[in-house]
Formats: sequence, structure tokens, C-alpha cells
Amino acid sequence: MAVTVIEQAPIVLSNPQPVGQDFIFVVSNSTAVANEKRVKFIAQIHVSDTTPPNPNTTTHLKGTFKTTPNNAGVGMFNVRNIIENYVKADNMAAEDSEYKGVATDAQNPHPLHLIDDYSKGDNIARWLQVRFSVEYLDADTASSSFNKVVEDVTTREDSNLLQYFNAYLKYTDKLFKVGNNFSFDISPYWLFDNTKKFLSNAPTEQYANIDDYGTLGFIPNVLGTGQIDKIYMLVEDNTGAGVVSLFSIFNAANGATSVTSSFINTKLLYVGCFPGNLQNRGDASFQAAIANGSIYGGKIKVVARDSGGNDISQTYTININCLDKLGYEPIRLCWLNQWGAWDYYTFTKKSTKTISTQGSTYTQLEGTWNESYYRTDTFKGGKKSFRVNATEKIKINTDFVSEIDNVMFEELTNSPEVYILEGFQDDPGGVGGTGTGLLNNYVTPVRLLTTSLTKKTLGNDKLIQYTFEVEKTKTLRTQSI
Repeated sequence: MAVTVIEQAPIVLSNPQPVGQDFIFVVSNSTAVANEKRVKFIAQIHVSDTTPPNPNTTTHLKGTFKTTPNNAGVGMFNVRNIIENYVKADNMAAEDSEYKGVATDAQNPHPLHLIDDYSKGDNIARWLQVRFSVEYLDADTASSSFNKVVEDVTTREDSNLLQYFNAYLKYTDKLFKVGNNFSFDISPYWLFDNTKKFLSNAPTEQYANIDDYGTLGFIPNVLGTGQIDKIYMLVEDNTGAGVVSLFSIFNAANGATSVTSSFINTKLLYVGCFPGNLQNRGDASFQAAIANGSIYGGKIKVVARDSGGNDISQTYTININCLDKLGYEPIRLCWLNQWGAWDYYTFTKKSTKTISTQGSTYTQLEGTWNESYYRTDTFKGGKKSFRVNATEKIKINTDFVSEIDNVMFEELTNSPEVYILEGFQDDPGGVGGTGTGLLNNYVTPVRLLTTSLTKKTLGNDKLIQYTFEVEKTKTLRTQSI
């Protein structure tokens, strides 16, 4: 029997593809379709979260799917709905990343947003390989499987090895094709030259408070020319003078690893580059600029570089906000963006917090009825609350923003994961100063109550400002009586 032919497949690239697109495979076997009965094409889907899968074993087999030939005699599979179940957001930093100089491990985890340098992507990306074959009715009377539908193992054909990650495509994102094969062109986000982007649609010029944490996700180049060597960060004060140059050298000692590694968690990485992350490092010059106030109104310039000192990404500028004179409490949100990484925005204007309570009640008898004497305890009796549960809603306002921020706020409105992120702080120890902080107070899950966003423009609105409302998803439970 002829080997199954893969007529169409996603284009194989040396970097991951967004899972939120059609992963179409078209296979044919003209001999089987023409000569056999009850023919079906088989697709065995192998997905691995470590090294590439081996289709000769069932170690990474996630499912076996079948389809009958269509009118053209071929089988069509779209595996997107299956493979997207095996990727998700990275909320916690990977092992070997650092928080305030201490490497994380399974017993001492920390949120991804707090990393000093790098973190690997444990959940965002996966390997994919599909094995195709054909089954049909066995017509060999001498066979033990005579008159049964069986797979013809001689028809097996394996797809090329593919990488994919937890991102989605908008209808405006353009696909490209080579022959019959098509995919999304991820190359603008593949760090290779000074036109490339980190995994974000946010503007390259952003704003943050001095204690704000944040990361940028990126796809490192795996080719010989333009391989990443470091993330370079130049800190300038409010006069434009350089305060300090900080480097996140690309090596396993600070959470990164070789770009040629076969482990899928090395194909997308994160770097901590906001003021809070830099404070984690305890650099004396940076801390001095905070102490003397020169850092306020300054900036951090972030760019990826190769070993020759060449820029292999666009330069991102993080402007450090001046101290607020009106006493508004800043609220920093982080949310999962289109590319599976995280975007951030600090709302520095007026915010309003509303506490809503809901509890169960009962009617209590007055006095004491189960003692030797009746006593009229005045705190007893009447309608009482058995337990009170409280939820908190926060209405937050941006400063005046520009039109280029519209895409970022659109993704905030669409994002399935939104959190309030607290800033740099001293972490408590245990009794007597022993132990370490659990770091449970940095990330608070919220639900965005704002369900629509009207995009504003300078032409229509002159000044652009947005208001959002979020609700903390965890209920505050009080004592029960």
C-alpha cells in the first residue's frame, strides 16, 4: 500500500506559531481510496512540553482522530481545537529564575512579574508532531483481522516537527503562503534586528511608577547571526544623564538558557525590566537615584543585543512617573495580551473603591435559655448576621493618553486574565525573623466589569482618557457566629 502523502500543512519555521489560527493538514492516499472499502484517514496528535515528541511511542500521544475522504479523495484535519488545550498563561516564574537574588524552585515559587532577570516559559509553548495513516476493511481471507477495519501501518507518514504557543490572531493579521501551505508570519516578533518587537502590542514608550514590576516576553533568535547575548537597560535621570547601565546576560544562571536547546520552554522567554525588577537587584547607583529623587521623571531604555553589541530589537522606553502631588492611589493592572505574554498599565488618576456585602442572617433568642438562671444579655436577640461576605469594586481612570494606546486598552478589554499587581516592598520573615515571605500579596485576580470600549481619537475627542471598572474575584469572608 502506498504511503500517505501530506498534501498541505502549516509552514515549518524555526520559531513558534500562534495556536489561535487554523492548523490545517490535508492528507491523501490515492491507492487506498481507489481500491479499499470503508477507508478513513487517521491522525495521531503528539504534543510535548519538554523535548520533541517521538511518534513511535505513546508518551506524548494526546489523541487519535479519524475522518473519511471528502469528494476530492483527501482527508482534512484542523488540529487547533485539540492542541490549544495544552498551552496556557505563565503566571509563576520558572525554576532557576531569580527574585531578589534568590533562585526560585518548587518549594519557593514567585510570580513571574517579579523576576530579576529572565524566566523560561513553562506553559506558553509546546512541540507538535502528527502521524498520519489509513485504515480500511481487511479483505485478506488468510488474515486474523479478515473483514475488520484495521490500520495499515505501512501507510504511516509523520508531519514535520512544529512549535506553537498561546497566542491568537486578529482578523487583520496577515497570513502568508508557500505553495499550498500557509501560516502567520511571526518574524516581526523574532528578535533578529533592530526592527523586531517584544511580544506586545503596547507602545514602545510606556510609563510606570518607581515601584512597579513588569516583564517583556520575547522569542530569541536561534540562528548563528544575531543570537541574543543580553538585554541592555540604560537608566537615565530626569536631566537625561546616565545613572547606570544594567545587563541581563543570557545564560542559565539567571533564568535563561541556550537558544539552541531542544526544550520547548526555552523558545519563549521573559525579562524583568521595569523599575521594581531593577530594585530587586539592589544596584547602589539606582538606589541612590531613588533616594535623592533624580530618578523621578527619568527613564529606562530597554533593548536586546547580540554578542557584537548590535541591537536586535526595537528600543523600549519606560518613563518613570513623578511623585503624585494629589494623593491618588495608583492601581497597576496586568493582563494577558494577544501574544500570550503580559502587558501592564498604572492608573494614576482618581480611583473609587466600593465594598458590597452579602450575608446570611438568622433570628436569635433574647436572654439565656440553657443555663441555671435566665439572664437578659442585651447583646442577644433579634435579627443577626451569621456571616458577612464582601466584594470590592474599583473604578479607575487613566491619565490623558494617545491614540497608540488604543490597541493596548482593547486587549485589556478582551483579555481572559486580568490582575492587580502590587509594587516593590519589603517581604516579611517568619517569627523571630526566620523564614521567607510567601509572596501571596503581589498578584490579586480581578474581573473586568467594563464590557465595551469606544475607541477615542484626537480628531473626535481632542483629549483621550479612559475609565475602567474591575472587581476583585476573591470574596472576603469574615467570622461566622
